[in-house]
Amino acid sequence: MITFHVQTHRREELVDITAHIRRLAGEQGWRHGALLVYCPHTTGAITVNEGADPDVARDITANMNKLVPRHGDYRHAEGNSDAHIKSGMFGCGQMLIVEDGDIMLGTWQKVYFCEFDGPRQRTVWVQFMAGS
Repeated sequence: MITFHVQTHRREELVDITAHIRRLAGEQGWRHGALLVYCPHTTGAITVNEGADPDVARDITANMNKLVPRHGDYRHAEGNSDAHIKSGMFGCGQMLIVEDGDIMLGTWQKVYFCEFDGPRQRTVWVQFMAGS
């Protein structure tokens, strides 16, 4: 398993980690298999979505706030219940295909670390599983 850190700068943001993951795949010599990209935080997540237009990431965070507002009918005492709910909606990990030493993504896709309770320094775990 490989660990790397992501520094976030706002309470909620999507941070593009695609280039870092691609670099890891090349440096590690991973050729064919699957790559698990995992967030070990209960107020963060990993997602794959459009990366060509930065407004998509902005639209995601803005509209998640409408779906799950920061202040609501929450009992969790830390004041970040919305972040836990958003994290659960996105999920803690993504499985990516690795072929010929690169992660396989669609034309417009990027891999994002989703911050819902920042700014913070976050950790991402990456585990490669070799194919046959």
